[in-house]
Amino acid sequence: MSETKDRSYHHGDLRRALIDTALAMLASDQSWTFTLREVARRTGVSHAAPYKHFQDREELLRELARIGFIQLGETMTGAMSAEGCSVRMQFVAGAQACIDFALACPGLYRLMFSSDVDKTVDPHLHDAAMHTFGILLRLLEEGQRDGSFRTVAINALAAASWAQVHGLAMLAINGQLLEEKVGASPVRAALDVLLDGMCRRN
Repeated sequence: MSETKDRSYHHGDLRRALIDTALAMLASDQSWTFTLREVARRTGVSHAAPYKHFQDREELLRELARIGFIQLGETMTGAMSAEGCSVRMQFVAGAQACIDFALACPGLYRLMFSSDVDKTVDPHLHDAAMHTFGILLRLLEEGQRDGSFRTVAINALAAASWAQVHGLAMLAINGQLLEEKVGASPVRAALDVLLDGMCRRN
């Protein structure tokens, strides 16, 4: 690849092009075993070009995960923003949006929660993940304030909710929510059971 090709990217365009290529590879192959050299080749730049923006493959993977959490948060927020919805309806909408995101982007979703991306070494990734988790926390807090949800420790509600939704998402993308095992509408049925347990008893 000529130097002229590399110089066609300016002011962060190369970084964006590398990220877009890696996201496309992740979506196509459903794995992140690719190398920076392969990302560079598919982007059409020299094998050394990615190192101008990413120290190593792990840094690129963390950036992909960060983008994933931002996209997931936006998807959940959009689904929960309908006017006049009860807290319970918002919870179901947000949970379904999370599962739909996982089904649409299974490779990215798996990467976001993989041990291959260390959130402790990247504050930007950590902040993106916590912001998305905060969407759930704020909804649970709202539900406790208006009496919809039980007044137990918010962390307990959050853990139960996240475990249920994330578990359903992983089962869905692995093709394990089979009707003969879990019925025709397993996601909504499971969410209703969860919410019945979370709802305040009169």
